[in-house]
Amino acid sequence: MELQQTAEPKLYIGIDIHKRSWKVHCATDLSTGKTFSMQPFPELLLSYVEKYYKDYEVSTAYEAGCCGYHAHRCFESYGWRSLVVNPADIFRKGKERHTKTDRIDAQLIARELKDGRLDSIDLIRDANNCVVFFVDETIWSKICVKSRVI
Repeated sequence: MELQQTAEPKLYIGIDIHKRSWKVHCATDLSTGKTFSMQPFPELLLSYVEKYYKDYEVSTAYEAGCCGYHAHRCFESYGWRSLVVNPADIFRKGKERHTKTDRIDAQLIARELKDGRLDSIDLIRDANNCVVFFVDETIWSKICVKSRVI
């Protein structure tokens, strides 16, 4: 009798992205996974996933920040589900609120992604595939007034 796989295994990757390095936490359906540090290149993460998690359905998430959306576009081009999330949307329990490290952030992002509690921010692209943000007219006028006062 042959065993048949009834469900595709899932891999959840939480990433704390910085300019010089990434903290990555990989969790699966059955395990909490491991955390490691790597250079900030999406291709390296792709090779790691292909080596250790070959037939997994991959979901990634990282906090929106100063490093842009290059990683997000790369992850989507690999066929992965990728979310760029608002840092305030990541739930932190009691002690987690006071202790903030890159390792803990990556673990929390992976946990929230695995539990299905994360929503991606809206990224709007123009014709040149550049990310565009629309600023409300009232907000823009407040910015102009503040800049005149200062």
